[in-house]
Amino acid sequence: MMARDDDFEPRLGRIRSTKGGRSARYLQGVLRGVARATGSAKVRSSRFDGSRIGRGSGVGRVLHARDRHAAFRARRVIVQTRLIRLKATGANAARLHLRYLERDGVTREGLPGELYDARQDRAEGRDFVQRSEGDRHQFRFIVSTEDGAAYDDLKPFVRRLMEQMEKDLGTQLDWVAVDHYNTAHPHTHIVLRGKDDKGDDLIIAREYIAHGMRERAAEIVSLDLGPRTDHEIQSRLQHEVEQERFTSIDRELLRDANTDRLVQAANRDAFRQSIRAGRLQKLKRLALAEDVGSGLWRLEEGMEPTLRAMGERGDIIKMIHRELARNGVERSAANYAIHGDATADQTPIVGRVVARGLADELEDRYYLIVDGVDGRSHYVEIGQADVNEPTREGTIVAVSPRGNDARQVDRIIADIAKRHEGRYSADLHHETDPKASAPYIETHIRRLEDLRRGGAKVERHGDGSWTVPSDYLQQVKQIEVRRVQQIPVAIETLARSPIAGQTKVQGATWLDRELLSENVTSLRDSGFGREVRDALQQRRQWLVEQDLAHIEHDRVVYRAGLLTELRRRDLARAGAALAGEIGAPYAEAKTGSRIEGIYRRSVDLASGRFAVIEKSREFTLVPWRPVLERNIGKPVSGIMREGAISWTLGRQRSGPSVT
Repeated sequence: MMARDDDFEPRLGRIRSTKGGRSARYLQGVLRGVARATGSAKVRSSRFDGSRIGRGSGVGRVLHARDRHAAFRARRVIVQTRLIRLKATGANAARLHLRYLERDGVTREGLPGELYDARQDRAEGRDFVQRSEGDRHQFRFIVSTEDGAAYDDLKPFVRRLMEQMEKDLGTQLDWVAVDHYNTAHPHTHIVLRGKDDKGDDLIIAREYIAHGMRERAAEIVSLDLGPRTDHEIQSRLQHEVEQERFTSIDRELLRDANTDRLVQAANRDAFRQSIRAGRLQKLKRLALAEDVGSGLWRLEEGMEPTLRAMGERGDIIKMIHRELARNGVERSAANYAIHGDATADQTPIVGRVVARGLADELEDRYYLIVDGVDGRSHYVEIGQADVNEPTREGTIVAVSPRGNDARQVDRIIADIAKRHEGRYSADLHHETDPKASAPYIETHIRRLEDLRRGGAKVERHGDGSWTVPSDYLQQVKQIEVRRVQQIPVAIETLARSPIAGQTKVQGATWLDRELLSENVTSLRDSGFGREVRDALQQRRQWLVEQDLAHIEHDRVVYRAGLLTELRRRDLARAGAALAGEIGAPYAEAKTGSRIEGIYRRSVDLASGRFAVIEKSREFTLVPWRPVLERNIGKPVSGIMREGAISWTLGRQRSGPSVT
């Protein structure tokens, strides 16, 4: 008699424990089968690792475990993510980030970018920042789809992505975004508040951030444009064969390589075999693969980071060329110089700023492209060196690497404190070194103030003395290392006006300082170096015409006190122009005099940047320093030195702050 499907014959026996290893082994077998079917490299351990904390963890796992063939056909999307901790200065950092995202030249028409949100095509960044006040954190995303150029407008795509994220995370999201079209692949910057719709901290699971968001974006693009066709896939792979960057072919080769980094070019698919063979030949030319015979190739250790670095370098070279062309500057690619977090050596890079931008749009780390007097065009990563006052295009600068060790001033402070039981003061400094001038000693006090704000455990007392710990130099080292990571270079502004505008101006220009300097800047007779040479010759001629110099035995002799005289003329002219605006006469600041008044603003002149100090019945112009910007509209006082001023700003519990 044939058994029916619903027949069931129980097997009676001894009751067994359900906690035995047999059921666990069966479960592991099922999981291994799923891993093989989905292409996953390994079975997730049941050990808790924190990756599933937060919203969207289950969705992230499901999306990541999808069919490998479907993923192969899906449109490719890259999502970069950063979680920003909003500290005391977080609101200002968030404001600066949004301002940068809206910068000029990011639309298809070369216009400033415009923020938008879920409902409005023009959103106010100020409103978003105000809503974010008090938030513990925020998320920043860069979403770049390989086929972004196929969209006339990325806004509908981004809004659908954020709507899907709201469903996955189970909460409404407060976000703004801006689309950028200034790179090879159009991309979108999204800033998401770290609060859910109930006002609680928004925690997103790492799995969702790592996989879920990208998969959701790829789903939407695939629905809009359809899955990738065989022709598209083959075309992409053929394009990757000769690329000097890390490609999907390289990823496949590394995945197929054994523990000795050996891989076969052969593949069951004839087209893919030709692609692999072609790529391996390219890697051989790059010294990243070796043909060991019998169809086997050995991949070099470190192949992936090397290729990624080559790709980044290639992108930077293209960007340098694009920015130089935009500014009408013609330079050979052979004269491009690329620096990482600092210059290659201790020699400053002197030149004209051609462009400034974000080297890392998530970390808010910047770069400068400097057309150097050495005839080379330099790409320099500057971190956040000029975040408070962005360096403008056309500015002439000197960029130098910052040291991460204690300075000579720190060693002097430590030595004096060691001699006086951990105490330092201006009197003790003068007692130790009677030849030390007051301005020189003040530089040491300013250094202690700066380090105290940076976290050093130094203490200032009411009488102006300081307590300096025995491990002071070690603390300084730690602070400087942190600072160099954030600000790897020092940027000195040599001139804010174009080089051509300095040849016939009544002011102490950078050209004048170069003409009088004993250590003149080395100028190459090409590129910007040649422009500076020509400008220096024109400036010499103008100075002779103005009776500020004369020619004697085939050499130019400059009038004594030339810079002081030029600066005085520049300030007198600017003072006369400002007198009508301020409604008070201009008074020249004499060397050695005390300057007291209200700091109103700064003005840029040929001789540099100067501060407008308004007194009761007059105003004066004195050299500007960045610290003054924290004291706009406040009383300030200081002693005028030769071409500089020592300020005493504000009053704290421990006494006035000397800068």
